[in-house]
Amino acid sequence: MNFDKFLQDAGRWFVSSGLRIFIVLIITLVLVKAFRLLLDHAFSRLEKCQNGKIKNHTETLKPLLYKIFVVVLAAAAVTLILENLGINVEGLLQTKIGSWLITSGLRIVLVLAVTYIIMKIIGLVLDHAFTRLEKRQDGEMKKRSDTLKSVVRSVINTALIAVAIIMVLDNLGLKVGPILTAAGVVGVAVGFGAQQLVRDIINGFFILLDDQIRVGDIVDIAGKSGLVENVNLRMTTLRDFAGNVHYVRNGEITVVTNMTKEWSRYVFEIGVAYRENVDEVMEVIRQIDEELRSDAAFQGDILEPIEILGLDRFADSAIIIKARIRTRPSRQWAVGREFNRRLKKRFDEKGIEIPFPHLKLYMGQGKDGTAPPLRVAMPPKV
Repeated sequence: MNFDKFLQDAGRWFVSSGLRIFIVLIITLVLVKAFRLLLDHAFSRLEKCQNGKIKNHTETLKPLLYKIFVVVLAAAAVTLILENLGINVEGLLQTKIGSWLITSGLRIVLVLAVTYIIMKIIGLVLDHAFTRLEKRQDGEMKKRSDTLKSVVRSVINTALIAVAIIMVLDNLGLKVGPILTAAGVVGVAVGFGAQQLVRDIINGFFILLDDQIRVGDIVDIAGKSGLVENVNLRMTTLRDFAGNVHYVRNGEITVVTNMTKEWSRYVFEIGVAYRENVDEVMEVIRQIDEELRSDAAFQGDILEPIEILGLDRFADSAIIIKARIRTRPSRQWAVGREFNRRLKKRFDEKGIEIPFPHLKLYMGQGKDGTAPPLRVAMPPKV
């Protein structure tokens, strides 16, 4: 009889509570799969609209949204399952720990999750907004937008993190007012000892305000030169030709030499032998310039015909002809190297001498026009 009663009770439980638990699990699984498909479809369309430029943000935002949805749905499903198992969930939540979890604990989790989501959404909005600015296909506009975007993102993220920390402390039961007051006093004290940091930030602000340095520029600052990889209020990051990364504090920057601002220029100092015809050499230089500007690989990089300034000076072993050519930003070195290669080849074809350094001995001359004999003696063989 007891076994029959157990079977009857088990059957009634499976028909009522067991069936409801099964339905809850099935619905939960279906909702998770549907939400995953919806996320994939939405972010795929978003990436196509932005030509894949926001993929870095979507790769982190999409899993986060998916996990948040799964956690919320799992919590609801667990609550329903526990109730169907006869466990008093409401009674558990009325304990101190349960009460804290559904109030302060839940608010802390929401604050952290919402802060992170807002940071990612702001990243998406900034990428979308600055992508529209870059549609002009202007390299200089891209440099400005990359620099401004990184600064705006860092400032907004810092503000959001500060607000999130204050809200978390408040939910932990700590009084925020005295903490902020103490932080202000400590900040003033630290400010006197951190004058270098304040100097860096102020100098960085004016560097960005005056548009002196942008991401992608090639600059010479504080004795270091290279490609600008990052600019913020405190520091400028350079990578030199050898691949070394230099971190330069903005407070140390007193002079900025920007070699790629708006346009660039390559200066030629062409030395030929004294016996060469200067006009012929200049004509050869003009021919090389016309050929280079007609070359599909370089015609888009050269903005103007070469400017030949003329015979610049008489050096010890050569006469120096100076010229300069205007190019797109950062393309002056590639154009200059190719120009030099073609010029050397043409000089060889025409027999124009690029002299080695040499000395001319002059033995002197008397008033009667005669010169003393040059005595040459060979050292004795040992």
